[in-house]
Amino acid sequence: MSQSVAGHVWQRLRHWGVEHVFGYPGDGINGLIAELGKSEEGPRFVQSRHEEMSAFEAVGYAKFGGGLGVCLATGGPGAIHLLNGLYDAKLDHVPVVAVVGQVARSAVGGSYQQEVDLRTLYKDVAGAYVETAMVPEQLPNILDRAIRTALAERCPTAVIIPADLQEADYTPPGHAFKHVPSSSPGLVQPEVVAAASEIDRAAGVINEGERVAILIGQGARGAVAEVKELAETTQGGVAKALLGKDVLSDELPYVTGAIGLLGTRPSWELMRDCDTLVIVGSNLPYSQFLPPFGKRAVQIDIDARMIGMRYPTEVNLVGDAAPTLRELLKRLRSKSGARTRRWRESVHKSVEQWWTTMGQQARVPGDPINPMLVFDELSPRLPWDAMVTADSGSAANWYARSLKFRESMRGSLSGTLATMGCGVPYAIGAKFAAPDRPAVALVGDGAMQMNGLAELLTLRRYYRDWRDPRLVVCVLHNNDLNQVTWEQRAMSGSPKTPFSQDLPEFSYSDFATSAGLLGFEVDTPEAVVPAWDRALSADRPVVLDVHCDPNIPPIPPHVELDQLLDTTKALATGDPDGADLVAKGMRTKLQEFIPGRGH
Repeated sequence: MSQSVAGHVWQRLRHWGVEHVFGYPGDGINGLIAELGKSEEGPRFVQSRHEEMSAFEAVGYAKFGGGLGVCLATGGPGAIHLLNGLYDAKLDHVPVVAVVGQVARSAVGGSYQQEVDLRTLYKDVAGAYVETAMVPEQLPNILDRAIRTALAERCPTAVIIPADLQEADYTPPGHAFKHVPSSSPGLVQPEVVAAASEIDRAAGVINEGERVAILIGQGARGAVAEVKELAETTQGGVAKALLGKDVLSDELPYVTGAIGLLGTRPSWELMRDCDTLVIVGSNLPYSQFLPPFGKRAVQIDIDARMIGMRYPTEVNLVGDAAPTLRELLKRLRSKSGARTRRWRESVHKSVEQWWTTMGQQARVPGDPINPMLVFDELSPRLPWDAMVTADSGSAANWYARSLKFRESMRGSLSGTLATMGCGVPYAIGAKFAAPDRPAVALVGDGAMQMNGLAELLTLRRYYRDWRDPRLVVCVLHNNDLNQVTWEQRAMSGSPKTPFSQDLPEFSYSDFATSAGLLGFEVDTPEAVVPAWDRALSADRPVVLDVHCDPNIPPIPPHVELDQLLDTTKALATGDPDGADLVAKGMRTKLQEFIPGRGH
């Protein structure tokens, strides 16, 4: 019995170990959908409410599962809808393959209905590999290349398959002129160690330092033991880029937390006062939060294209973090001098004071609830194996600064694209990658209204299939596009513009209940702890509808003079919440200088 091209596509994906495909149907992929419907072997099709959510779910699946994400969409509008999620994958270096339909080959170039020049459209987002299959013999090569490229370069790729080709009989490439065969599925990444001579130079730089600061990103995830040993050997502190928040536990006394605009004061002080910087697996773009230029610096990264571009590093080690660090550690001397001891003690003290301050700031009264309290009370209640997603916006501020991660927890957000609307679909993708682990999505009401509400229907459809059904969506309900409102004040000197920033009132808990999930409204500080306890022990997904105060300021670790002047200007020129902002801002900031006081 002959096999169709569509049948071969699914068979090949199975051979690559693909178990889930996130997508939405359309006539441009009818052949693929029909063939998948006949198969009892998979992969499983996960239907989102929108193709953008399919792409985000594939990204979340890859981020939390550590493998390949696959999304599927029809041509034309479906392919266009995938773009935002695929750009998220590109900028955060996540392997995702998009399988996309196209009009029939006979209609290409004829301005046919839903015909879009997909190769041109995808040239940037999937530029590492995007190809259109025009004859059966191009398979499996183009599919294999798309997968291998996505995995090898940690990026999105795309395979475009016209509708009529999906239904054609599959014939493999032959041993013939202009036919391109392929090999067995699979890719084992090589272990790359930086050049020994450069490791020697790097060790010389670090050995001469007395106040070492270490910055880690997601590229250090496979080198946890080595990073810990580096911190102990150098007696340095460790700051974390946002995508590396889950690499090291926040309970370690030398871990200073997040760095950058959403970072902590200990991380800012660590960078300000160090004499030597070691960057491991991070591409943090905010160079103003790195040490003042002139400090000695070493960077380790697998991607030579990205290394040495954020700070004037003295030595650049191109290699995988773990094996390169192991070789580096052999060459490092344990530091024990008085200056180094004082340095480590100052890091410990700064970290301890920071977490005390965070607890005090969380208890500054809000109207009705201080959002920091929501995160502060979540920290000790997070299950040891929790997967946490945060949406872009003010939720990312509190996720970065206030949430304490322990070992074995995982977390992520849209680190580089910083797109709204990824929090809930990320969590759904994570649950398909690890159905036995609980998940928590931390989202603003703007992101929830944008697309999170619809994906609650996806949650209802699939949660019974997960071994652990817990997925908590915590909505910061303040009826304000809060992050942009604060950016207007601090960066543009503009008062809040209610016509653009205010959101329509809506009950997220009622919507969840109507969708067959659990919904809890939380509108007093006293209700926060019981709500978390109920949600994290529920037998199905829960929406926590938390009424938060929009006027609790997300104060940066270091306020620049121009930011202070712009904010003052905004408040002085008619901001509708000006007086309230000043009072709560001062009360919040004062917690840094009054240890032990909560009010």
